[in-house]
Amino acid sequence: MSAKPSFIKRISLLIWNTLNGIRKLILNIFFFGILAAIIVAMTVEDDVKLDSGSALVLNLSGSVVEQKRQVDPIEAAMKSSKSKDASGELLLADVLNVIDNAALDTRISSIVLDIGHLRWTGISKLQSIGDALTRFKESGKPIIAKANWYGQNQYFLASFADTIYLNPQGSVELEGLSRYRQYYKSALEKLKIKAHIFRVGTFKSAVEPYIRDDMSPAAKEANTELLNDIWANYETQVAENRNISADKLVLSADQYLIELERANGKSAEMALNMNWVDELASAEAFRLKMIDTVGKADEGNSFKQIDFFDYQSLIATHPSLLIEDTVGIIVAKGTILNGNQPAGQIGGESTSKLLRKARFDEQVKAVVLRVDSPGGSAFASEQIRQEVLALKTAGKPVVVSMGSYAASGGYWISASADYIYATPTTLTGSIGIFGMVTTFEDSLSSIGIHTDGVATSDWAGISVTKGLTPEIKSVIQRHIERGYHDFISLVATERGMSLDDVDNIAQGRVWSGKKAVELGLVDELGDLDSAVAKAAKMANLEDFDSQIIEQELSPQELFIQEMFASAAAYLPQSSTSTVLEQLLSQWSGVIEEFSSFDDPNGMYLYCDTCNF
Repeated sequence: MSAKPSFIKRISLLIWNTLNGIRKLILNIFFFGILAAIIVAMTVEDDVKLDSGSALVLNLSGSVVEQKRQVDPIEAAMKSSKSKDASGELLLADVLNVIDNAALDTRISSIVLDIGHLRWTGISKLQSIGDALTRFKESGKPIIAKANWYGQNQYFLASFADTIYLNPQGSVELEGLSRYRQYYKSALEKLKIKAHIFRVGTFKSAVEPYIRDDMSPAAKEANTELLNDIWANYETQVAENRNISADKLVLSADQYLIELERANGKSAEMALNMNWVDELASAEAFRLKMIDTVGKADEGNSFKQIDFFDYQSLIATHPSLLIEDTVGIIVAKGTILNGNQPAGQIGGESTSKLLRKARFDEQVKAVVLRVDSPGGSAFASEQIRQEVLALKTAGKPVVVSMGSYAASGGYWISASADYIYATPTTLTGSIGIFGMVTTFEDSLSSIGIHTDGVATSDWAGISVTKGLTPEIKSVIQRHIERGYHDFISLVATERGMSLDDVDNIAQGRVWSGKKAVELGLVDELGDLDSAVAKAAKMANLEDFDSQIIEQELSPQELFIQEMFASAAAYLPQSSTSTVLEQLLSQWSGVIEEFSSFDDPNGMYLYCDTCNF
């Protein structure tokens, strides 16, 4: 009778050992596979060659950002570092550094713009790259742009080229700017969901989708003026680059049809007729033209060239010890959230730590705060501004350099600086405040769910399933009104204006950087270099260095990052974006937007207009 249990036990043990052995085998294969990739990366020489007369191919892809997001090193390893990853990020500073170095490099004969995979990065960043391309042309070296298709983003940079090539089957698509969104008032009413809105500011339209089914006249007025202002900068620059009339860029539907008929229905021929491009050429024709221009490469069948990533690694230098006085640069990019946030995001605690680090560093004599943010939490914004004040109290000048946008909370953290720079197309202002509480008492009761109970006070009984009393709503509205008063008072004090003057240009309205200078919200138009020079001047520095102050990785994180970054080039390239990846990307954007609403007091300084 005892043999049967013993037999079952042996069978069970055999099954377990088999499964455990398979598990160990799989883990070992994965572990040693990654280890082998790392060893290969460490032992194979990365011999980057740059022949004299080579063209620098600026194969820019993804988004150009002020600061990269923190990325899981394993995730990064799964993608080739040189693949055209439309979801990737490139540092604006790296792009500018590569172009400026190439202008002085006698081995570089020209630049080829290969920007078909470049995503929308904000007109101000594109303008910075365009300015660098202009400096490159001043060296006497040509710039050539080539693409199968030019979107509005890509064409802006292509317009800086001496020659623009387009595939004979391609097109140039310029449509201007727009601002459309979905409105949910009727849907919320059908679902019996109540959106309790608290705001101050005629133009603070972030909450309009919850209380309207269309854009308000005030929002339409403000958005129209803003879009026209930003687009005018685009048109003026491109028209000047191409030596054509600005009204020839975006045609009416009737005029477009006339020009398309004149080109026998061929978009590429139409682009050529409109002087949007200089020549039509297939990939093979372009290859042959470049071989004639710069010569054939020693290896392969293409022309002499080096791409952006290889050239960047070639010119990379190890930072020297900072023994001189320093202007510290702190990047505040993204939505302003509470607490500690990873690199590439703004956290009330984490960004404050960086400002404190600059304050206590004896070598840092002045600070440039590079702001590229639509705002977010009111509480976190004030935390950061308090650290700006502490820097000034410590005798260290603070200069703000605004990027694509510095609005709402982005303007709040900028307002107390000693000096503010913006680009002509920076989106700024949006001086307003709002709060929102969504309750579900009606929708729940419609399906038979009711909330009841007791509490020791009105506050203890607040619940999204129970609704808000008129008294509670009045209290919340009073807090919002006080927050708005604090905002315009802050701006009035720091910018030397009266409350009425600020209120007239506030109300949540967004302005371009060019207009903000006229209104007194910004001191001067200029880029990051202008801000660094100003900060040094205010600190009475003649000889100085600049240093980006950012979150430090632990030794373990640095080791893993470096190893995986090196191994990535030797791992198989990932396939192009799958439908699942695209879906996840869309949902991650929604999740990120909702996660921005985390203010402990439920008050937000956020510019929704900054994302068009």
